[in-house]
Amino acid sequence: MGKVNVCLKRSYFIVVGLIAIIAILLLGLTLFSHGHFHQEDEIEKVLTTLHAMYAIAVIILVLAFTGAFGAYKEKKWALIVFTVGMIMTTLFMTACNIAGLVSKPHLEKGIQKTYLSLLPLANRSDSVTESLMEIQGEFQCCGLDKGYQDWNNHIPESCLCVEDSVNPCVAAPRDSSLFEDRVGEGPIMIYAEPCIPFIVETAVGALNAVLGILLGVTLLWVLSVVLCVVILCRLDRKDEIPAVVYSSEAKAGNYTTLTEEYT
Repeated sequence: MGKVNVCLKRSYFIVVGLIAIIAILLLGLTLFSHGHFHQEDEIEKVLTTLHAMYAIAVIILVLAFTGAFGAYKEKKWALIVFTVGMIMTTLFMTACNIAGLVSKPHLEKGIQKTYLSLLPLANRSDSVTESLMEIQGEFQCCGLDKGYQDWNNHIPESCLCVEDSVNPCVAAPRDSSLFEDRVGEGPIMIYAEPCIPFIVETAVGALNAVLGILLGVTLLWVLSVVLCVVILCRLDRKDEIPAVVYSSEAKAGNYTTLTEEYT
């Protein structure tokens, strides 16, 4: 069995340690999400996803400890288990990345379809209206598709422009509900742009961030597999033992017995 380079081992331990930290963070995030959704009535919809996240985190953590044990004790079986397991998870994450890229156009269309189904906004329930008001205040927009016109004449105060608004504003129509208790002839400025483009942009940006993180984790997985395979190759290589050369001169040593000199 060959000797494994110390620098190679240290690099492998660093990578495996990062993998273990990621697994622990994923496990903690799953526990937090489970606690958050536990109070919700629709927890059944996300329960399968939470169970899958639990399984993935535990499997990755077990593989990381198995790989570290194999490298520390130079056990081939542990390193082989780690390599096979990490290859399988790498293929799974690659498939998730591809699925995420493919689903991006469908995500945009799905968001647009969902919010357009809420029109006209004046006939929505109080819960939907409150949610839309939060969206308008956060993204500094008004309405969903055609701006303030989606509210007809019942424009909510969440459409009012703030002084430091970064989005363009227009004057509200005089026949809107904003002028009912208005004193004075000055215009009331409201946000000009609808909210759907901002909602889609935010959702796509979040998806891109997740895919970027997943790609980085996948590359880390690939690096761990490469290092593990190199360690296995080093263990399989036999160290060269120097050949023993016979010499006739070595069978008799040039020495004298001390006792003979003093007798």
